Amino acid sequence: MTTPTPTQTLHDVSCADDYDPNSMPVDKARELIARFLTPLAATERVHVRSALNRILAQDVISPINVPANDNSAMDGYALRFADLKADGEVTLNIAGSSFAGKPYGAPVKPGEAVRIMTGGVMPPEADTIVMQEHTKAAHGKVTIGSGHRQHQNLRRAGEDLAVGQVALRKGLPLRPAEIGLAASLGIGEVTVYRRLRVAFFSTGDELVSIGSVPGEGQIFDSNRYTIHGMLTRMGFDAIDMGVIRDEPALIEAAFAQAAACADVVITSGGVSVGEADFIKDMLNKLGEVLFWKIAMKPGRPLAYGKIGDAHFFGLPGNPVSVMVTFYQFVRDALLTLAGQNPVPPLPTFKVPCISALKKAPGRTEFQRGILSRDANGAWSVKVTGEQGSGILRSMSEANCFIILPTDQGNVAPGAMVQVQVMEGVV
Repeated sequence: MTTPTPTQTLHDVSCADDYDPNSMPVDKARELIARFLTPLAATERVHVRSALNRILAQDVISPINVPANDNSAMDGYALRFADLKADGEVTLNIAGSSFAGKPYGAPVKPGEAVRIMTGGVMPPEADTIVMQEHTKAAHGKVTIGSGHRQHQNLRRAGEDLAVGQVALRKGLPLRPAEIGLAASLGIGEVTVYRRLRVAFFSTGDELVSIGSVPGEGQIFDSNRYTIHGMLTRMGFDAIDMGVIRDEPALIEAAFAQAAACADVVITSGGVSVGEADFIKDMLNKLGEVLFWKIAMKPGRPLAYGKIGDAHFFGLPGNPVSVMVTFYQFVRDALLTLAGQNPVPPLPTFKVPCISALKKAPGRTEFQRGILSRDANGAWSVKVTGEQGSGILRSMSEANCFIILPTDQGNVAPGAMVQVQVMEGVV
């Protein structure tokens, strides 16, 4: 299926009664962005030691059975089930031992048992393992009572993975467990998607970089450092293009350069309606804009579009709004473009809120919260304090968002609210 262009999508959705590019509902904006997202095609082979957090571009097929042989799940005795009695004890000769990596090798004869350790290869003709706690051994013999099942405590060859079975699926991010699984199959290299390249810059004459001396009315640019941290933590190639002044020629050149070297372009600032906000007009000139306002707080000014083949996210200038919009829109889009499939949603659940929350109906709000558990194990949430979009400290203190839906009004203490955990995500 051909991915629609932004113009085609705008034409399609503009026929709907609820379409408003100046105030797009949160869920609608996510849905529209998703229509454009096609994963990277470029791949590379990497050693499993270098594959952490990379995304598989091909299924990993097991070349062996796991386990390779029938083996014991317990320390005990391997024997023939036919030698056991349905009622009463039986005494068998201990013929030898089977350790992990040192099998017994010979068939087990009638009236014999083999001492076997966890992971030890099952001797031929034996079909049952009795754990050592249910036996009495002395003088080369073992006595076993009744009540056992045939094939108990036996792990069959290939019961975890069979030869030719898919061990790891395409689109899976490689965590330590997946890397260990590949190594357990003797696989030293995997095919992964190349890293997503994301170029970003801030706009605004009021911004200065760290190391500069702010003039009157100027502030340090924190957004680039926040964005760099989130991109790096997600494992993408982050291309920092610095601060671009509010001059159309400079902004146009920055967009052209960013789109030429990256898969995604992210800016902060310049998407509201101020006199110096050139981003939207520039996007209409260089590419196409799908929408530029979201019915949410914080983060209402948010632009999404394309510049040639590059995706564009114009984030607000306020520091908290940058992080909120990144969590709610950019994160999932980047993971999809990078090849992850499926992209798991951020976990959400309901807990009582011990704070009173101010909220006017009309927009979805993402208030910053602290989720905690009391001595009895009960979870609750409270706000971090003042919720202004310039208070970056509220994001540092928070470990979740309190999501208040569009039609929600004020929240009384003790009411149930939906929280979305963010600790460790970006």
